[in-house]
Amino acid sequence: MQRLPNLDPLRFILATLVMIFHIPQLSRNQGLPYFLDAPIFNRGTQAVYMFFVLSGFLIIRIIYKKKQQNSFSIRKFYVRRILRIFPLYYLIVIFGFLFYWIVLPALNIPFENNYNLGEGIALTVFFLPNIFAILLKPGGILEILWSIGIEEQFYLIIAPLLFFVRRQRVLLIIFLFTISYFVIYHLDMFYILKRFSFVYYFLFAGGLIAILEEKKYLEFLKYSVAIPIVIIVTTILYFVTDVFLFEYAWLRNLFTMLLFSLFIHTLSHNNFEKSIQNKLLNYLGQISYGIYMFHAIAMNIVVFFMLKIQALEIFNDTITIVLINILIFAITILMAHLSYKYYESYFLKLKTKFR
Repeated sequence: MQRLPNLDPLRFILATLVMIFHIPQLSRNQGLPYFLDAPIFNRGTQAVYMFFVLSGFLIIRIIYKKKQQNSFSIRKFYVRRILRIFPLYYLIVIFGFLFYWIVLPALNIPFENNYNLGEGIALTVFFLPNIFAILLKPGGILEILWSIGIEEQFYLIIAPLLFFVRRQRVLLIIFLFTISYFVIYHLDMFYILKRFSFVYYFLFAGGLIAILEEKKYLEFLKYSVAIPIVIIVTTILYFVTDVFLFEYAWLRNLFTMLLFSLFIHTLSHNNFEKSIQNKLLNYLGQISYGIYMFHAIAMNIVVFFMLKIQALEIFNDTITIVLINILIFAITILMAHLSYKYYESYFLKLKTKFR
């Protein structure tokens, strides 16, 4: 299936937003200088939400196109998802438990594991890291897995759902699920959905916009110069200002869901026939999964050494903040590159056999 343009650079930008959201938080918690006063340093969660919309957009698009060809295979779908997600996911799971239960105690670094190890392993192994992160606070390396858990849960829902739906009804079903789940999520009686961030409506919304595009219902957007510009400018303002921090959660989430869906559609279809040709940006987008998964490890490494250096009083606060960010980005990208080239690529080659 043809690769849509401009989405790989978007992945890298979103991963970067997550990193600059987490770095000052860890620095603050460890007593290091930090800076997070600008709104863009507080948009990490929203960047993950756009990741969700993007995942729903691509996954449901694939399923829909296969349904139209009468060639959708649940087995191949899950094998491909497993080969893409599981190898790195479980690598981080193993490393995370070893880090917090063995490495930190061996280095005499205080960290309280206030949960049963077997319970923690069960929640992460069986795709519930979002519950693990909220209930037990296992540490950043394991807590960031919450978003991967949401995607895994969504995959378990969407493939059987669409497999048994007639291809003529796919759009209707996705529309109904998007609207109904959004409403249910924001009802007080279902507070547990909000507590554990079961934000599936972002993924459903991405899929909905993808199907509308495939059915040519969004052609009118392609003939407008103004609408794509408005969508892109609004999205930029969303991340760099506080203009769209609506008082009501349901309104804020509705606006975010619609804006992100239209933004991804705009990048990949509307007046952007030429993709971004920068090889570095596209490659960084390809390894963005690794960037997301490894950045918490890099943060712990850098913060550990900066705490040692801080005691020597060599750098002022500004230089310390700059050094922390540069080192974390460099180490994260290096780890993601090595993982992609020497570990993930083996499974990605197997994945191509299940197209």
